[in-house]
Amino acid sequence: MKIGIIGLGKMGANLSLRAIDKKIGVVGKARKLKPSLEKQHVKVVTEYKDFISFLEHPRIIYLSLPSGNVIDTVLDELLPYLESGDIVLDGGNSFYLDSIEREKRLWERGGIYFLDCGTSGGPEGARNGACFMVGGKEEAAKAAEPILKALAVNDDGYVYTGSPGSGHFVKLVHNGIEFGMLQAIGEGVELLLRENNFNLNPAEIFKNWSNGSVIRGLLVELMEKGLKEKKNSFDEIEGYVEDTGEVNWLVQDAINKEIPIPVISQSVMELFNSRTKEGHRYAYKSIALMRHGFGGHPFGKDESIAKERKTSRVSKI
Repeated sequence: MKIGIIGLGKMGANLSLRAIDKKIGVVGKARKLKPSLEKQHVKVVTEYKDFISFLEHPRIIYLSLPSGNVIDTVLDELLPYLESGDIVLDGGNSFYLDSIEREKRLWERGGIYFLDCGTSGGPEGARNGACFMVGGKEEAAKAAEPILKALAVNDDGYVYTGSPGSGHFVKLVHNGIEFGMLQAIGEGVELLLRENNFNLNPAEIFKNWSNGSVIRGLLVELMEKGLKEKKNSFDEIEGYVEDTGEVNWLVQDAINKEIPIPVISQSVMELFNSRTKEGHRYAYKSIALMRHGFGGHPFGKDESIAKERKTSRVSKI
């Protein structure tokens, strides 16, 4: 099996290494060579012709890129090199209506398959086993399934969700749930540490909650890990929480469909609030700590992410 990966940032690079571990041949395309990956047997190229020549038809190509116009730019650059039956997967957090349009465009341009491949697990999941939610034509999903199951944490870490757009829609809902869970845990920390005289040890409490409690799970484990690393101190954590704006799409979509999602909607409002003078609160610092733990998200404001958020498109909602 072989796979091509366009975009060798944190996710793309780790997926390529996961593929090597699974005896899958990998070629990665990036703006510049990556010696650290090449030393680990990932073939890295900077030109599309070299990228395509490594892959055998039908080619399976995974885009590990930010959502938005960059996806369309790369597709336009890539299309002249593709043949009927080739499969392109968008592994980013693209808006699902955009994915429906892209799937239609590629199919009409010569029978090229497009799969919207929601990917979860962060860089650590990409390296050690991710979670994939895949929408698109079933025959294309079946062809890509052996590689995706090999890259997934286990067979159940892969699901075919159905028609074009459904994979990215499911991932969007996943991200909305994630926001609500992060907010609830952050508010729990706020309650533990403010306005009481108990002198609680939050790292020990989250360790306890990771063992047998109803709320145990990855986010609780990440709170424990982060608190231990910070020695139970929030002093060096900035409560300004960055995001790229995808969950805003979900809230707007729900408004248009008249589907009430008060918890997810409020979690987005609270995220905005973290960027004000309220950002000193334990709740926002806790969310920043967990997001850093599962996705390597920055502490504090990041201009590149802020720019991406401002240019994210919701025009098709």
